[in-house]
Amino acid sequence: MTMLISWPTVFKFFLGILIVFFLPVGGMLAHHYYADDIGFSGYGRHSTTNQAPDQNTEEAVIQVYAARAARWRGAVGVHTWIATKRSYENQYTRLEVIGYRVYWGGDAVRIRSGTPDAMWFGHYPTLLREIRGDSNLDAVIDQIHVAADQYPYSAEYRVWPGPNSNTFTAYVGRAIPELRLELPSNAVGKDFLPTGKLLAAAPSGTGIQFSVNGYFGILLGLEEGIELNVLGLSAGLDFLRPAIKLPGIGRIGFSDRRRFIYRQPPRSPPST
Repeated sequence: MTMLISWPTVFKFFLGILIVFFLPVGGMLAHHYYADDIGFSGYGRHSTTNQAPDQNTEEAVIQVYAARAARWRGAVGVHTWIATKRSYENQYTRLEVIGYRVYWGGDAVRIRSGTPDAMWFGHYPTLLREIRGDSNLDAVIDQIHVAADQYPYSAEYRVWPGPNSNTFTAYVGRAIPELRLELPSNAVGKDFLPTGKLLAAAPSGTGIQFSVNGYFGILLGLEEGIELNVLGLSAGLDFLRPAIKLPGIGRIGFSDRRRFIYRQPPRSPPST
């Protein structure tokens, strides 16, 4: 028996796609171009926003931030980066991908000392993850730096659908499941899987995702919930900390900011 799909059903399907995936982005773009925006030129990009522990603390620190991207791109997505400080260090290191470095013939990945929580082109950064702990956390930070060095797209950058700064952060998240890193739905590029893979772990390490070059896909994870990717735009539902995720807009609901204390469990005394 042949099942026929009626035109009203097809119309409703595409109308749903339009409403969920493209109207939020259109609204954010309209707001960007018509709002009274003073621009980013008057904002410092090096001063702290007081979200990071003091650099002289003896604790090791890992933080992950997201901030609206520069210019029109900020209406659609965010830029993400990772900041680390080992227990014996008195300064932070920022790990991120910068697109214009590729355009000038440099490496996309930038790893250097800097302010972990500085403004990004006039946009206030949101803390996504923070892990603090004793010297045992230094080994996890070492693994983050190794993963950054192994990022396969250090000479390539594309705003859409990737690889870009969010592709890099998601790549490191998959390599370091201790972060349990859930990236925002408007982190365009996070669903671009490295080296042409169709299946990979979710960036949080708590699930799995299918993606076709970052254009279409689905993600299921304990941290992320369920997300659908259409033309690089993600929408979904978070069940662990209830929220709706929309393209452009981001998260509507409970915050996903998470803070962890990392302590290596004590070893059991040897049996005699």
